[in-house]
Amino acid sequence: MSLLDRHVGFVTALRAAGLTVSVAEGIDAVESMRAVDLLEREQLRAALAATLVKRQQHRPAFDTVFDVFYPPVTGESAVAPSGTIPPPRDPDAAPRGPLEDPVRDRIRADLADFLRDGDERLLEAVAREAVAAFGVVAGRTPGQSSWSRMAVLERVSAQTLMAGLLEQVLAGQDRGGLAERRARTVINDRIARFENRVTVDVSRRLAELGDAESVARTAARPPIERVNFLGATRADLVALRREIQPMARRLATLLAIDQRRGRRGQLDFRRTIRASLSSGGVPLTTHHRPRRPLKTDLVVLCDLSESVTSFAHFTLLLVYALREQFTKVRAFGFVDELDEISRFFTPGGDVLDAVTRLANEADVTWLLGRTDYGRALELFASRFPDAIGSRTSLLILGDARSNYGDLALPTLAGLAGRAKHSYWLNPERHGIWDTGDSRATEYGAIVPMVECRNLAQLGEFVRSLAE
Repeated sequence: MSLLDRHVGFVTALRAAGLTVSVAEGIDAVESMRAVDLLEREQLRAALAATLVKRQQHRPAFDTVFDVFYPPVTGESAVAPSGTIPPPRDPDAAPRGPLEDPVRDRIRADLADFLRDGDERLLEAVAREAVAAFGVVAGRTPGQSSWSRMAVLERVSAQTLMAGLLEQVLAGQDRGGLAERRARTVINDRIARFENRVTVDVSRRLAELGDAESVARTAARPPIERVNFLGATRADLVALRREIQPMARRLATLLAIDQRRGRRGQLDFRRTIRASLSSGGVPLTTHHRPRRPLKTDLVVLCDLSESVTSFAHFTLLLVYALREQFTKVRAFGFVDELDEISRFFTPGGDVLDAVTRLANEADVTWLLGRTDYGRALELFASRFPDAIGSRTSLLILGDARSNYGDLALPTLAGLAGRAKHSYWLNPERHGIWDTGDSRATEYGAIVPMVECRNLAQLGEFVRSLAE
């Protein structure tokens, strides 16, 4: 593979990982290679990152893809020696003793030295040796070998070295104080660096055996704005909450720019005639009054059942962070009971606190606590008949899974008919709509249904909604 082909594959893998890379930026990255020594890997990494990475949150994904496409030169082949594929382990066999393998003992001793002293050169060496010794696993086809990160980490078991290292570091000091907490933090950070180096080396070897783009696609975690709401971990949810306010500010700025660039307003006859005096009464330039865009009301009807609650919460966070873009925002939550939750979002209040309060105080469950879209729509139409008017945008949030209950399609059609616009955001992948109890197509025939699985898609939709 030529250097140009590798660069094209690298840029393609970055796009697949969620980074936005234009053609011009890809060309700039090629030009930046002229300014660095290509044999100096970290210089190349810095040059490519400077031209291709726009946000700090994207840097981890960039580094992962870079390590796959531009791995360190070690002189070691990724092809496992013949006969080194371990046989499948008997689940009933007794666990191996921790000291029965001299190779493992030596690697763990070297790793303990790194965890104690922090020698970076030792880190590189012990990670490569650990992968070479323990990373070979059976491939998907008979006789084929592959590489596994988990196999390495399980055999080395770095965390079990913690107690012995603390004894060495804290010799002569009191246990349980600030010194121990600081030592634990340092050792845990070094364990994380060791695990990262193992991941990099395994990815390098897998890329040599197969397609680098496929390896990068599975190795790189997506940027936080492309993490699926329904599959987010606890750490992802914390990061997503931190991202809401910056995203709202960016969207508000873009919306203000779009409004200024909108169609010209009504002709200002007086200013046009006054300006024409400088050209002998010929109106060479026309002047127009500023266009005053008409803001709309927004009514949000959201499913707060456990399966989609994180999606509903983040959507409400963003909508209320942008409430100045609308004349009025009203929100209603439901499971099998309906409750207006606008009261939790008071002007000037903390939106995150509001979401926490509504999760604990909103009256959205009735008998079984199972999602019932039909009942929720009927209750909304009967209790709040004046909520939707000719200037209202109706936004429904949910997965369209009503546990095989009544859908209340005529009621939904009546609500959508009175609204200026109506939309349905579904946090599930389009490919699983209409599976099981999903009625996405039937609801989508009345209200346009949009896939909205992450913050990026949510931001794009909210921007179009407020225009």
